[in-house]
Amino acid sequence: QVQLVERGGGLVQPGGSLRLSCAASGSILNINTMGYYRQTPGEGRELVAAITSDGSTNYVDSVKGRFTISRDNARNTVYLQMNGLKPEDTAVYYCNVIMVLPGGAWRSYWGRGTQVTVSS
Repeated sequence: QVQLVERGGGLVQPGGSLRLSCAASGSILNINTMGYYRQTPGEGRELVAAITSDGSTNYVDSVKGRFTISRDNARNTVYLQMNGLKPEDTAVYYCNVIMVLPGGAWRSYWGRGTQVTVSS
């Protein structure tokens, strides 16, 4: 079993910064991709940023230049540094980890989510 412990989030004024972290523990095998999605009420879950095991990153256009994703493979932890936050960044942010299992199957794990609110 795999557990994802998320930290960070909260209330911040426009233009402010927050840092999210997500640590994976338990039956950790080959973690391929770690990332964050976000969701607002009535909307689907949107990929915000992801990072692969070789350090390749991917960002949704709306956060490019403001958010930075990184990972510590030794700690099985992913970080999302969010700068220049805007009210439209307000959402529940979910950590996602994709592992490659023996035999090549992929399995996706989700955190419980953390609320990010950007408001004055």
